Amino acid sequence: MKLGNTDIDQKLAEVTGWTTDDHKWIVRKYRFTAFMQGINFVNEVARIAEDVNHHPMIAIDYKMVTLRLTSWHAGGLTNLDFESAAKFDQAFADITTGSELPD
Repeated sequence: MKLGNTDIDQKLAEVTGWTTDDHKWIVRKYRFTAFMQGINFVNEVARIAEDVNHHPMIAIDYKMVTLRLTSWHAGGLTNLDFESAAKFDQAFADITTGSELPD
């Protein structure tokens, strides 16, 4: 179910580093110390997205990865976007603290 602006703002406060684009998308940029670290992150994002059948827009710019989420079928943001964002944040934390996949 599509969330209203108030719900989106409340949920946005629960995920660090994410911003909203017109209350239609949530967006976060992740910075890495090495290119392959970002690629490992993207691979983990892809695995998570497949598991939950919810796929973000992904942009890779050298050591920075940008994720954008929305729920096309609902016509805007849903709980699944914020649940996915939290999983992607956990993957980022795991990778940047040394729990990443080997290069």
